[in-house]
Amino acid sequence: MRALGELDERGACVTIEEAKFPAPFVSGLEYAAPARGTWNIVHIGMLLPESHQIFVCAQACLRGVVLTAAEMGASDRFSTISVEDHNLLDGDMETLIIEGTTDILNRMPERPRAVLIYTSCVHHFIGCDLDYVYRRLREKFPDVDFTDCYMNPIMRKSKMTPDSKMRMQLYSLIHERMTPVRKVNFIGNNELTQESSEFVQILRGAGYEIGDICLCRTYEDYQKLGESQLNITCNPAAVAAAKELERRLGIPHLHLPLSYDYEEIDENLQKLSQYLKMELPNLDILRRKAEEELAETAKELKGVAVAVDYTATSRPLGLTKLLISHGISVKEVYADNFIEPESSAFEWLQANAPELKLYATVQVKMGMLPHSKAQEHGGRLLAIGQKAAWYTGTKFLVNMVEGSGLLGYDGVICLARWMREAAKKEADVEKIIQVKGWGCCG
Repeated sequence: MRALGELDERGACVTIEEAKFPAPFVSGLEYAAPARGTWNIVHIGMLLPESHQIFVCAQACLRGVVLTAAEMGASDRFSTISVEDHNLLDGDMETLIIEGTTDILNRMPERPRAVLIYTSCVHHFIGCDLDYVYRRLREKFPDVDFTDCYMNPIMRKSKMTPDSKMRMQLYSLIHERMTPVRKVNFIGNNELTQESSEFVQILRGAGYEIGDICLCRTYEDYQKLGESQLNITCNPAAVAAAKELERRLGIPHLHLPLSYDYEEIDENLQKLSQYLKMELPNLDILRRKAEEELAETAKELKGVAVAVDYTATSRPLGLTKLLISHGISVKEVYADNFIEPESSAFEWLQANAPELKLYATVQVKMGMLPHSKAQEHGGRLLAIGQKAAWYTGTKFLVNMVEGSGLLGYDGVICLARWMREAAKKEADVEKIIQVKGWGCCG
């Protein structure tokens, strides 16, 4: 038997030259790294002000979500209904949800404006009549808006992932469209788009108000998102939400994805400017500023290895291409699969950085392989993303989660600066990555 330190990486690691797109690794038994900064369905639901969450699940399934609410100091906005064996045998699941929700709401000192009810996989296995459940609840509580949410692991690899579904349901309670005002929403982000982004600056310059659920402090603020003349998405997981709003409320949608490719950034800026009938900013100046910042970062990070992971950005390969093409030494990428827009970056990296290593993040060997990559580089390794930091054992971390509001050339500039700052000062990585839903309480 091999010692743990001698465990080979096959199955958990592959060079990009040998990898297959979009899924380099075989799906099987999985390991969960203790890097907890990504948001889950509880964190996302808590963005809806004056709302209350009710999870209807077996007790074993409730542990994680209960802890999430407690850790973020939101237990007063969270309740549970426990599903037991006899509920499956007695056929009273609908009654359990209706009576349980009624009891919870009647006991609350102040009734919430909205209730998010999370059912689980068992309700779908047994054919629970959820339409009847919500109809009865709306009859009993006409002053409360109810929406259906799901804690359903069997959706993980379906066409509509739990992440996309949750973001869609988050906006499902916006009422019929009000008279439009000069306002544009960013839809589906967990953090505000940086004010310095040229996308925000274009909107501000044209006199548009910025709408974002992250700015909503009351339920009325949330409802005013329905006044928007346009919804913008940057996160691919948010597209379904914006398309549903377009279908239901008639608000047009532009998908301007987070990207590290200059041509795609230019294309996104052109789309926005054309839609608003605004003059484009000077793209040459923006690009030159980004180039200057990247050159400075490459200079300061000379001799420093870099590892990137998918929790930091939806485009880890695109980011890796940008950095490598500017002389920054990315050695490893941690991701289990890639979205389709990453295909061109994948092909470029195969041709120009064939020795780049791809590591799975959930493959079971990842829990046993030594987390000592930083030592191999003399401790000089910078991680972009919490999972990259955990797996490499580095003390230097750019603590980004889902892009952290960076967008456009300004996003490239900010990230280049963050990298320089992070490379100069050790971080308490173990403490940082234990914070669940990084930024959700900030």
